[in-house]
Amino acid sequence: MRCKEIVDLLGDYLDGDLDPETAKALEAHLSDCHPCVSFVNTYRGTITASRKLLVEDIPPELISRLREFLNQRCR
Repeated sequence: MRCKEIVDLLGDYLDGDLDPETAKALEAHLSDCHPCVSFVNTYRGTITASRKLLVEDIPPELISRLREFLNQRCR
């Protein structure tokens, strides 16, 4: 497994939605790739922090930029 694949699979991995074989390959990669471990930890931290935010706490400009980004990503 390569670093690019980790990025693509990370959401499913953290949600527990990967098949066992893929999850095992991802974990094997993480056991030997410090940059990916840092990325996973940052990703987890971002999820934790974002869950604590209330919509009222987010500046309107940021909400607009996030929506634009997600709309482009979903196309």
